[in-house]
Amino acid sequence: METTYYEYGTAAERWDRAQLFFDAKEYGTAARILGGLVEEAPDQVATRLLLARAYYHSARLVKAETELRAVLERDPVEHYARLMLGRTLERQGRDTEAATQLRLGDALAGTFTATA
Repeated sequence: METTYYEYGTAAERWDRAQLFFDAKEYGTAARILGGLVEEAPDQVATRLLLARAYYHSARLVKAETELRAVLERDPVEHYARLMLGRTLERQGRDTEAATQLRLGDALAGTFTATA
């Protein structure tokens, strides 16, 4: 893959650039930039979470799921990652798995309501 100006600059500059592309709904470009950042700093949860969101919005659901599971390996109580994983699984037609993640996400966020 050819390197473009998107990949140049400091990590902070690339993070800002990725956020700009994400906000402009240019999810593929944002994912390309974020992928490089994740390779450089794989333990950064925020970077992986934004990468997962970019994949989700560009319908790259398997990649989104992979990133979300990586986030949850590092931070099992990250409620937004649980909710996103649930939504990602729903879009893949995996409703039973999705329901579990959505309930966990709600419980971790403090919005869980028990059903009868």
